[in-house]
Amino acid sequence: MSARPIPERVTAAAEGEVVVFLIGMRVNRWRSVRHWLPAMTAMPRMLRELSRDPDSGLLGYRLLSGGPRVYTVVQYWRSREELLAYAADPAAQHRPAWADFNRRARHGADKVGIWHETYLVPAGSYESVYVGMPLSGLAAAHGVEPVARRGERAAQRLN
Repeated sequence: MSARPIPERVTAAAEGEVVVFLIGMRVNRWRSVRHWLPAMTAMPRMLRELSRDPDSGLLGYRLLSGGPRVYTVVQYWRSREELLAYAADPAAQHRPAWADFNRRARHGADKVGIWHETYLVPAGSYESVYVGMPLSGLAAAHGVEPVARRGERAAQRLN
């Protein structure tokens, strides 16, 4: 992500359907390090793997913190098929991390929680505006274009 703000009013240059994947974890018991540490360290490995492969379908991501216990990653994908293919790929980092989490959860589901949500947003059902911001979110995933090309108001961009 570029740290240089873009002074103009811009919008994300996304076309067609947008795939947004939210995934997170919550440390429920700090003392149960052997349960939550593997889950916490798995995500950076997966993001590195995906970022190194331009054909993976991952367009960008943003890390969010909801306090010391809660961590969330917002991911933007080129297609749902690529997201699902990565999740099912036996040669990728996800499958062993998921299997490890499930093994640990059988004896400690109350120690760490994980969750995910997938949104398939049809064309015309999303809009964005960025002013004085570095590339972030949907704009970092798809690039930007001047707001005027899509409409000056949010209601115009949502058509």
